[in-house]
Amino acid sequence: MSQAGILSDSTTALADVESLTGDSGGAVYPDGAKNIDILGGTNITTVGAPGSNSITINQDGVVLGTGQTVGAVTADIITVAAGAVPGVYQVQAQVAGFDSVTPSGGNYRMTNGVRTTGAAATLTGSTDKTNNEEAAFTAAKADIIVSGNSYIVRVTGVAGLTIDWSAKLQYVFVS
Repeated sequence: MSQAGILSDSTTALADVESLTGDSGGAVYPDGAKNIDILGGTNITTVGAPGSNSITINQDGVVLGTGQTVGAVTADIITVAAGAVPGVYQVQAQVAGFDSVTPSGGNYRMTNGVRTTGAAATLTGSTDKTNNEEAAFTAAKADIIVSGNSYIVRVTGVAGLTIDWSAKLQYVFVS
């Protein structure tokens, strides 16, 4: 005797994940307890948030930020708390700015060190900068500054322009 039908789990309204597939390698299937672990590799952190059904994957030592300036004002695009452990950060920042009306843009690469006592941050020297700007951006600028025990990527806009900014900061810390 043969029977046809659908095998289903009607004990819960939750859907079963059958597999996960990454950018490379093959599909990964759940273990006997229906778990698939997502593990970070070197300098990669994964954080699960069961309440929102999400896993966030971040590269350690990388911070991203965006912002906008309207006119010749400053905006803090990225702020990083230096923490309570005394030590030194080596900081590299890349910043891009774009005004869609003119249209024009500028990009900036900066490197500096930040020493913290655990309570106050200090730049270890002058910031090394490479600026590439179109004519409308010659008054714009980007800097690495400190305030309290934080280090900050700060941009300055241009009078008459609305500039959208995007930044990436990478750091290495030793204590």
